Order: sequence, then C-alpha cells, then structure tokens
Amino acid sequence: MFDNFDALLLARVQFAFTVSFHFIFPAFSIGLASYLAVLEGLWLKTGRDVYLQLFRYWLKIFAIAFGMGVVSGIVMAYQFGSNWAVFSDRAGPVIGPLMAYEVLSAFFLESGFLGVMLFGLDRVGKKLHFLATCLVAIGTTISAFWIIVVNSWMQTPQGYGIAANGQFYATDWLDVIFNPSMPYRLSHTLLGAYLTTALVVGAVGAFHLLKDRRLGRAAQPATRIMFAMAMGMVAVTAPLQIFAGHEHGVNTQQYQPAKIAAMEGHYESHDRAAPLILFGVPDDAAQQMRHKVEIPGLASVILKHDLNAPTSGLDVVAPENRAKVAFPFYAFRVMVGLGMLMLMLGAWAVFSAWRGRLFDNVLLHRLALAMGPAGFVAVLAGWITTETGRQPFTVFGLMRTAESASPLAAPAVAASLIAFVIVYFFVFGVGTWFIIKLMGSEPYPGETGPSPEQASDVGSLPPDAPFGFQLAE
Repeated sequence: MFDNFDALLLARVQFAFTVSFHFIFPAFSIGLASYLAVLEGLWLKTGRDVYLQLFRYWLKIFAIAFGMGVVSGIVMAYQFGSNWAVFSDRAGPVIGPLMAYEVLSAFFLESGFLGVMLFGLDRVGKKLHFLATCLVAIGTTISAFWIIVVNSWMQTPQGYGIAANGQFYATDWLDVIFNPSMPYRLSHTLLGAYLTTALVVGAVGAFHLLKDRRLGRAAQPATRIMFAMAMGMVAVTAPLQIFAGHEHGVNTQQYQPAKIAAMEGHYESHDRAAPLILFGVPDDAAQQMRHKVEIPGLASVILKHDLNAPTSGLDVVAPENRAKVAFPFYAFRVMVGLGMLMLMLGAWAVFSAWRGRLFDNVLLHRLALAMGPAGFVAVLAGWITTETGRQPFTVFGLMRTAESASPLAAPAVAASLIAFVIVYFFVFGVGTWFIIKLMGSEPYPGETGPSPEQASDVGSLPPDAPFGFQLAE
C-alpha cells in the first residue's frame, strides 16, 4: 500500500507531527511552573488565601500538561534511534552528552520535586514546599536551555571536528554550548513560553468574567486577579518578545542568510533598499514571488538598519541547498501577525486598567478569550519557520537531511506514523479535553493553607534537630 511513498518524506512527516504535539506542552508547562512559583510566593508574602486558590487551581492543570509533555517527549528519543539512526550515529558524540545533561540536571530536578509540589503542601510545610515549587520551575527552564543548545548547535554549529568515519566530535564544549544563535533562540523560546501561558491564563480569566457577567453575579477575587496578572504579563512580554525576535532575525541574517531569504520570500538579491514582502505566493519552480504586496526598502531597514543596505537572496545559494520557501514564508507571517495581535491585546489591557475598566470591558474579554490558543499557534509557527528554513540540512551546511535517515522501507515508517497519529489524537485529545474541563470551573474559594498545628508538626524544625532535619512522628 505504501510502497510508492518516499520513506524520507514519511520520516520527516512523522517527526514533524510528534514534535509539534510535544512542543506545545513544554511551552505551556515552562511558563505555568514559573506562574505557580509566583502565586505561591505571593501567598507566603501576603498571607492572602486568594493566591493559594489560584495556585491549587493551576497546579492540577500543570500536572496534566507536564505529564503529557514527558510522555510525548519519550517518543522523540525513539525516533532518533529508529528513523534517524544515521544522524544519531554521526552527531551523537556532540548532541548525546547535551541530551544527557538535560536529563541529569533538569529532568531529575523536575521529577524529584514534582511529587512534593503536587502533594506536599500539608506535609512538608510552607517554606519547603515553596522551595520545591521553585526548583520545579528552575528545572523546566534548565531543560529548555539544554534542548535549545542542541537545536542551536544544529543550526549554527561551532566547536566541532569531523573524524575520519564522518562522526562529529566536540573540540570546545563551551563553543558547542554557547554557539552564536543559542542566546537569541533561548530568550525567544522562553519569552514565547511565558507569553503562551499568560494568554491561556488570561483566556480562562476572561471566560469566567464573561460568564459571571452573563449570570448577573460579581466576579470572584481569584478570577479578577488571574485576569489582571495575565494581562500585565502580556503587556510586558509581548514587546520584549518582538524585540527578541528582531534580534534573533538579525543573528540569523548573519549566520543563516539562506533561511532569512526564504522567510522574507527574497528569491533575488537586492543591491539596496530590499522590500519587505507582506504577502505573496511563492513559486519555487520559477524562483519568484507572485502576487506580492510589499513595502519598498523596509527589509533592509529591519535586517540591516540601513535603507541602502544590500541583502542576499536565494539566487546566491546553490539550487540543491535552497529551502522550500512556502513553509518558512507563511509560518513566519503567522507568527509575526499573532505577535502584533498580542501586542495590541496587552496595550488595550493597560489602557483599560488605566481607565479603571479592566474588569468591565466586554470587548477586551472577548478578545482575550479568542487569543487563548494564539500562543500555541505562534510557537508552532516559529518552530516550523526555523526548522523548515534550514532545510535541506539537519546540521546546517554540514549534514543533509537525506543523509540522516535510517535505511527503512516506506511501509515500516508509514505503519509507525499511522500508529502515532491514532494514539496521539486519542491520548492527548483526552488529556486536552480534561484540561479544558478543569478550566471551565472557577477557582475554589474555600482553599486554605496548612493549619498552624500542621506547620509546627512537619514544616518547622525544633532547634535541636540534628543536621537540620527530623522525621515527623
């Protein structure tokens, strides 16, 4: 049935499918872990139970999202060994230790303190529980760091050598880790995670504000605080993300000009005043952009900060090394367009708060609700942009995607792809449905922290406790 299919194409589709599912969960859990740490910190500082209500409300959602992220991530390791064994063999001496560092330094930290974070508030005391929450949040950030290091090295490889057998090896681990694109890619990814979380929290808060308004009842303090914190985060993070994205683009122009040419839709180089193509229809066969709408000179200003600066197009790249333009071109515009909407949402929220109408502006609440999934779409669009834009390479300029795949028959790859599609849609569909169901209920107003007796029993230590700890009776 699948004998006529291209095994390489099926392997690429399978990896794209699974990584897209996986990526949305860490993007959410990274931001949500930090949000939980802030909520618990505010509860400890102020003593207001409303922050505890929000903490316990979002903790259940975090647990499900974190679990789905872990499960979906395991599949990636499977595919490195099955569909991309040649890549794993050749690049393994470099990326293998980096992935091991991620497991040892981040995943163990997250997993080790996750149980305390989920179930330990009434058992270990407030301060120790807050420490566990902070360590989980730090662990998610460290995990993102190592994953971005791996991906950035594949985009802008530095500090490597190539052995006689074709394997990459590290000559300078600091150059490998702190490769030219890593700081820009890391900041862009983390800000995207925080923005994604803020949009989800804001959408949930907006939903309950609209619901309470429709039912003619006053909104809960937890709902108001949730919405206000989310809109404040969007207002701060959106402009920072746009700036980080611009700096990332400038870095990419320096180290991966072919990717920028594909993203911008520039088939031809420009000696000066390169236009910014707002929209068009890429035609790779004819190597031209059809039906384009453009602003003269703006691409040179954005990329080079000079109206008269020249820019290189795909015409300076060997035909066999050119990316298919459609994917990075359209995905980049989806990401940028959503970024502009996020900026508008944050500015509107600040203006409404200044006028004292943050909780009464129905149109703002509807926009915030509609923008709830926008962060996930934006991070996926960004991922598609950066990954398709570096094609046809896995290690940019050094190892081609066609050279990286395992010598598998198309039916074998197709069978696993079909299995993944069925299982993923069922398992993660159920998990997502349950998360949305939890979001449909308001934070429980009766949440309280550990009693003073509990805190004294298990959260505080007597002065004579040996080595600083003592088992509770």
